[in-house]
Amino acid sequence: MAIHLVRRLRRSDEALGISSSRLSALSVLVFGGPCTLGELAAAEQVTAPSMSRTVAALEDGGLVARRSDPHDGRAVRLEATLRGRRLMHRGRALREQRLVRELAGRDERDLRALERATAILRELESSEG
Repeated sequence: MAIHLVRRLRRSDEALGISSSRLSALSVLVFGGPCTLGELAAAEQVTAPSMSRTVAALEDGGLVARRSDPHDGRAVRLEATLRGRRLMHRGRALREQRLVRELAGRDERDLRALERATAILRELESSEG
């Protein structure tokens, strides 16, 4: 059920003009911080060559930049640019606005139930090991 809600909320992403796979990779960099291509590929559960193409498109759009790793001069880290961070935050705001519209008119009992479910999901997330 939740996946259907997430899919509806993601329809807001269409306004951003970027594919869902690129947005997902950008999200990892914006909310998770800089990482290597291999780490990003692992996080997104895709192959390195596939992620390489995604990153190239994000770079072409000015959303991601490659930087030398300060601890390992041979390594390259990917990081979201200011433009990439702004786009991701705009997308989050659009999804939040859509969710607010979807929740409008719900009664107090439903909203309390959602708060409890959210707390349970957060507990499950924090106990992930």
